[in-house]
Amino acid sequence: MTTPLLSLSGLTKAYPGVVANDTVSFEIGVGEIHALLGENGAGKSTLVKMIYGLVKPDSGLMKMHGDDFAPVDPRAARAAGVGMVFQHFSLFDALSVAENIALGMEAPPPMATLASRISEVSENYGLPLSPDRTVGDLSAGERQRVEIIRCLLQDPKLLIMDEPTSVLTPQEVDILFETLRKLKAEGTAILYISHKLEEIRALCDAATILRGGKNVGTCVPRDTSAREMAELMVGSTLATPKGAAHATGDVMLSVTGLSAASPSAFGMALKDISFEVQAGEVLGIGGVAGNGQDELLGVLSGELPCIPGMVQFQGRDLSGIGPEERRGLGVLAAPEERLGHAAAPDMSLTENAMLTGMAREKLSKGGMLNWARARDFAERIIADFDVRTPGPHNAARSLSGGNLQKFVIGREVLQRPEVLVVNQPTWGVDAAAAASIRQALLDLAAGGTALVIISQDLDELMEISDRFAALNEGRLSAPVPTAGLDVEQIGLMLGGAHGMEVAHV
Repeated sequence: MTTPLLSLSGLTKAYPGVVANDTVSFEIGVGEIHALLGENGAGKSTLVKMIYGLVKPDSGLMKMHGDDFAPVDPRAARAAGVGMVFQHFSLFDALSVAENIALGMEAPPPMATLASRISEVSENYGLPLSPDRTVGDLSAGERQRVEIIRCLLQDPKLLIMDEPTSVLTPQEVDILFETLRKLKAEGTAILYISHKLEEIRALCDAATILRGGKNVGTCVPRDTSAREMAELMVGSTLATPKGAAHATGDVMLSVTGLSAASPSAFGMALKDISFEVQAGEVLGIGGVAGNGQDELLGVLSGELPCIPGMVQFQGRDLSGIGPEERRGLGVLAAPEERLGHAAAPDMSLTENAMLTGMAREKLSKGGMLNWARARDFAERIIADFDVRTPGPHNAARSLSGGNLQKFVIGREVLQRPEVLVVNQPTWGVDAAAAASIRQALLDLAAGGTALVIISQDLDELMEISDRFAALNEGRLSAPVPTAGLDVEQIGLMLGGAHGMEVAHV
């Protein structure tokens, strides 16, 4: 038999109160694209951190090409041939592509030589990228190319990819998959983590499923339906979100000729954006990261200023009205950056519930904070949205990304908003949690809430939106009915096909 590239045997890692990985064993072959699946908190992140040298296992063995493999840090893992492209990019906006790549290398060559190598590798693998461009000017897809090329320059035997398509258009996903298949043909193994199960089916040769820190099975993705994989992950039947038939009502949110500068030097200014959202309607706004999503949410939430008359709630001008007063009126928002923006990392879940729920949940009176009510509110969020945590006393940063996302969305949904604006509602959450969040949003709409859902997940927008608009370079296309839209055409719009006529029925 051929010796596997990487074999894991009985890997275990425990933290106070939780066993993150419990005697996990599986193998990855040379030139194999192997998926690692599991719901949020299943132990995927801890496992790949052990492979990459960021975490030391409590017990168990790893072998690379049959030899003992126990990296003490990422440098040792890279030296052994392991590269990793993280979900959150670690790049400096003010530096060039070449300068960023040099920072990630142990002994970078002279800059001219490195620039030549970057151009060569980017061309060979179908990832066009100029080494001289400033990273702050790159799209999300181009930033990912920087991270991938940084890994490829180190000739990895195993490439770990964590949610690699979450910021890409459909066209960019196709390019990435061609690159990964070329690496596979050259003998590079890929450990692929994603919640997008149809992508797993199209790309991966095998899949290992984790549940509660344990390896609960393997499958061949092309022979297994997405629903079957999702049910293996959660250990139960998966519910499909269903929107109730509902009639839309009065215009709740009106945006007219909205233009606004970005507070960031590398942000995206908004340019003449107009739309309306009615009670009971879901407006889906698609766009590749960095095209003005954060700025749009900031203006609608009251965090960023706008000219009087540009944003109105039930005919009332919202300019000059800050986030807290807007919340009191019923205009709520959940930003994309959950740790540091949507939630204060070192505060408890109870304290985080207090931060945005004070007005609508009546968590204060006469200037005095009612911590008992705040704790009850936090516990209700945890119970209703299945947030995996020991309790409301735990700090926000102690939750996995997906569980914190469930808490953030649940906190806003349970406040019964009149208008809810959400950026990336299911980013980084597993299939079951995503279905639950989408159902909660559809239930809000059925109850008369006007929703603006900003997302890079086109399938999500097609599933829950009544109308769709594309955001590109700070401009928003005219919203059109979602029914009958073609995903390929939408992908072109997201990539910058300004003024494109979109056929719909």
